[in-house]
Amino acid sequence: MPDPGKVVIVSESEPLLRDISVTLNPDTPEWPGDTPFTCGWASSMAAGASVNVSSFTASPHVGTHADAPLHVREGWSGSHELSLDAFFGPAIVVDVSTLNKEIEIEDLEKIQSLPFVERLLLRTGRTIASGAFPEDWPTLSESCVRTLLGRGLRLLGVDSPSVDPRDSKNLPVHIMLFSGNAAILENLDLRRITPTMYELMAFPLKLMALDAAPVRAVLRQIVV
Repeated sequence: MPDPGKVVIVSESEPLLRDISVTLNPDTPEWPGDTPFTCGWASSMAAGASVNVSSFTASPHVGTHADAPLHVREGWSGSHELSLDAFFGPAIVVDVSTLNKEIEIEDLEKIQSLPFVERLLLRTGRTIASGAFPEDWPTLSESCVRTLLGRGLRLLGVDSPSVDPRDSKNLPVHIMLFSGNAAILENLDLRRITPTMYELMAFPLKLMALDAAPVRAVLRQIVV
């Protein structure tokens, strides 16, 4: 695995920035039962107003977002307290789309050696960017997460709707990551991203005391 401490642009012919955010529109799938994305116009030039002014409503979990610890435990920190450092820096994308099980550290290391990793992005292939909410998706086991935290993990990102299974009620992976001071990104769009090392930029909006915040997630390809 490349040393994440060194950053060099691969090639000027490659796109400088690669957007890995899900586009928000009324067709963007929300978690079943959550508040969907809706939009409209508060004023319209076509209707005689001097400017166009749009409006929208949505759960902060619709589309690409960062969960806050408050999402899983009352009294834990909210979205305005998320550390920006976790959302910026070297990150590695690992393709786990062939796995249909709870992922152990041994499963990950058959795909990619991970002796040290600060930001891990998992391409599960079960993304709402396809236009449909997936039935299920692979997730990391608690022991795998514990091992990664011991190796320096600061952020786990997934292209699926959650770092925990769809039917989970106690959300152990969320709780373990937050207890280990690691951040969470969900609903990434990694369909066109080659698994390798990148620089991640994915800052959450500074929304006061919510349980999640929308993110514009971007990758820049890097090598050593």
